[in-house]
Amino acid sequence: MKCKLCKYYPEDFGELTVDVLHMDLVFDVYDDRTNVKSVLRVRTKDKPIERLELNCRDLEIRAVSCIQCEVSYRYRKDDAILEINFRDEIPPLTEVAVVTDTVCRPTKNILEGLYYDETPAGAPPQQITQCQQWGFQRIVPCIDDMAAKCTYTTAIIADSRYTNLITNGDVVVERHTVKPGRDRIVYDNSVTPMATYLFFLGVGTYATFKREFEYPDGGTFMLELLAPPASEAAAAEKALDILHDAVMWVYLFTGPEQFDEDKLPVRKEIWELVRRREKMKLEAKPDAALEELEELRYRLAELDGTIAPGYRYTGTVYREIGMQNSDFGGMENVGNTTITTNKIMPFPQMTDSAFEYMVRVKVHEYHHNQNGSEVTGRSPFEIWLNEAVTVHVEEQHHAFFFGEDYQRLGRVLELLAPVSGTFALDSGAASMPIIPDGFNDPNDLITSVTYVKAPEYVRMVESLIGQQTFVRGLDRYFKRFQHSNASTQDWIEAMEEESGQPLKEMSETWLKQTKFPVIEVSAEYDRAARRFKFLLKQKFPAGGKPWEFPFRAALVDENGNDLAEILERISGETAELVIENVDMPAFLSLNRGYTFYGKLVYRASQDELLMQVRRDRDTISRFTAFYTLVDREKLRLLKNPESKPSEEFIELYYRLLNDRQLLEKAGGQFLTIFESVEDEEFAHRYQALYDVRQTLLKAVAWKYRNSVISAYRFFENVSASRDSTLEEVARAIKSRQAKNVCLGILATLDTPDIHAMIKQQFETATCTTDRLSAFSAYLNSSAPDKVKILRAFEAESKKNLVAWEAFLSAIGSNSSIDAVELVREMERSEAFRIEQTNDQRALYGSFARNRKKSLQTEEGRALFAEILKKLAPVNEYSTVNLLNAFANIDLMETKYHIPLVKILADLLGELDPQKYPSVYNRIRKLLLGAPKAVKTYSIEHGEISGLQLGNADRE
Repeated sequence: MKCKLCKYYPEDFGELTVDVLHMDLVFDVYDDRTNVKSVLRVRTKDKPIERLELNCRDLEIRAVSCIQCEVSYRYRKDDAILEINFRDEIPPLTEVAVVTDTVCRPTKNILEGLYYDETPAGAPPQQITQCQQWGFQRIVPCIDDMAAKCTYTTAIIADSRYTNLITNGDVVVERHTVKPGRDRIVYDNSVTPMATYLFFLGVGTYATFKREFEYPDGGTFMLELLAPPASEAAAAEKALDILHDAVMWVYLFTGPEQFDEDKLPVRKEIWELVRRREKMKLEAKPDAALEELEELRYRLAELDGTIAPGYRYTGTVYREIGMQNSDFGGMENVGNTTITTNKIMPFPQMTDSAFEYMVRVKVHEYHHNQNGSEVTGRSPFEIWLNEAVTVHVEEQHHAFFFGEDYQRLGRVLELLAPVSGTFALDSGAASMPIIPDGFNDPNDLITSVTYVKAPEYVRMVESLIGQQTFVRGLDRYFKRFQHSNASTQDWIEAMEEESGQPLKEMSETWLKQTKFPVIEVSAEYDRAARRFKFLLKQKFPAGGKPWEFPFRAALVDENGNDLAEILERISGETAELVIENVDMPAFLSLNRGYTFYGKLVYRASQDELLMQVRRDRDTISRFTAFYTLVDREKLRLLKNPESKPSEEFIELYYRLLNDRQLLEKAGGQFLTIFESVEDEEFAHRYQALYDVRQTLLKAVAWKYRNSVISAYRFFENVSASRDSTLEEVARAIKSRQAKNVCLGILATLDTPDIHAMIKQQFETATCTTDRLSAFSAYLNSSAPDKVKILRAFEAESKKNLVAWEAFLSAIGSNSSIDAVELVREMERSEAFRIEQTNDQRALYGSFARNRKKSLQTEEGRALFAEILKKLAPVNEYSTVNLLNAFANIDLMETKYHIPLVKILADLLGELDPQKYPSVYNRIRKLLLGAPKAVKTYSIEHGEISGLQLGNADRE
């Protein structure tokens, strides 16, 4: 018997025995159940069949029949299969229609299939679906496979009090009353055949906001936003503005000619004319303006005919629906995108980071109409493909409004961040490749590997073949597989055909190998020959292969001017790159734009790094030089706790804080100092790392206190938006980041005058980000009235779900001596609901990542163990994410080995591996990835039985 850590493998996803053609569905929805009648039309392939197996999970079967012949059936509940046996063999290429009558029952915590969402006061129960990836089989017997794409006709019968009865497609029978208290509506989804995971059904009470979307050529459809009742109209209208811009941006700035410089001015002109047109439509001026509007429309149509645009929506309505409780922030469902309610519109209580997420998720889910809905992966092992290409487009959209430097630096910070950063997750015991060997639940595939590493792989392909070639390859792929399924290989072949470059071997390594390249760089310069030479050597996993990747680097003089720049394709363990006829550089600018996903080791001198931070024209390389300098400074202080921050560092940080041009482009995020170091000996001393960071900031505050206050006042004055455009909001967000960096620096002084300053920001802030930044700083201070502030803010936050989520996150991540007890208090609060994913992520997730408290204090470990035991039966997906905090047990100090392994071993012994396979096998993977700690634990407590023989084993 071969021990495996997964439940599903590629061989479980073979060819279907039939083609699925159409489903006629009738949902009769009640408060506690939904009766579902289905007519499933399929056609046999080139072989006859005697039976048909339908996926069917936790349903009540009332009747099963077939229109063409007699059948018998058997419900194999443990397998979640409805087995239908035909009396007569069904010949090849023959259509049959299977009729089922079943009942599904929604729950509050199983967040797939049909489930209860947040119900407005006095309304009937809010019910929505989540079908990715196997939720549809919890609603109706079906072939629940990504390759089972078909058309749908769906009728909904439900309580007349619901404001909205929604599913995929266009309305073909308007809503009408069928009997007292019951309404009926019918939709047809036949334009875009869709996979089962894209099905959506919702009955709920919402405030509905609408806006017409008009293409440059005059074609229209309706944008709809479904938000909580009594939502502010102004916020909803702003959300629709952002959605409108996203849809228009996809049309104008994606597609096969996206990077055609000759056509770019035309696209920009259309963009500006569309904004003028929309303003004129909203102002609804008298007849004189109508003539001008028609002239504008004529010009737009004329310009539109000269470009090859991107994706164009095919439905009559594109709808965003607020879902308060979901494992995901957003989910595309043909024509109906669900977005976590707290981030669907710019609520006054929304933070800047949540606002940016809102901007991103809107364009992301909309683009899935093309990449995911029209062209769908063949199996869950292609989820990466659906997501990575879409994230790639999302990032281009974000850069369009926020700036390329800001967008890219944000991604680099996401890569480098400790605990939750992609490099940290990709190198720990929980690491998995982009395309794993197997999984326990499709939700296992929704990780930063899918949403960050995979898009970085796509970006590397783009760098190697060129942007223009890349978008033509995408266009080839989308056209070839429109309304069908595509494999990873199909995508790679489309890119190879368009570029003429080999990509299969490179892709195999990136998609199937864990971790990332660590590139050691050395350099030589021959003055006589004026020849510069790069020598590269990469580290890769034992038994693995070297990665292929693009390497972009420049030689730069003392004034910051590029002497030469190269972009080379690197393969093999070593590489030598030569640049002829070049002067001696003052410094090297390596991995510009963070071109490859990995880490680079170059032992530059302190003077070289300082010069690079000040003068490199590439913002990302400038930041990585700063990151290296800060890393060296932190490591020096960790090795010698009696030493003090260097004057060199203090001066550099002060100068960067006052570099207005830099912060205008990159935002305050450029000044990020993580609680981490690269040196593995010290990388997991979490409290010490926090203390060192505070020491560095405090040194800046002591020396430049008045200057930091002046910078704070400057950014405060420029952080208000001057108008409502997204570009202006982006500028204001960057200024607020810088302002709150200043506040964080000053907060380290922990003096009464600074307490007063922080408190003033908290009490007078007109922006939630400013208020939360001040609250967190006050909570971590010694201010005598901080408990009073905490209680008042808690009471206020409980009144609003958006504010409550942000408040819980601040509590979970706080660094005060009362941190653990504060988390306990919040989970005891009547406002905290463990079945709500927003509450789970905000409080438990932030606490798990706060490893100096959750892993390295006795009371924190006790609380963490309790949380995991309580949460695992409620939500596996959230629990698996919390477990990532244990990814580096073996690298931590030995005193933590036994207590941390005990938490996991105890939980493993209590869990049913059949009920909770994702949590169970993630724990096993973490323990198997910590052999030293497990061995130490075993000496004292004995062998961990779950590691020796698990129910997840397979032949």
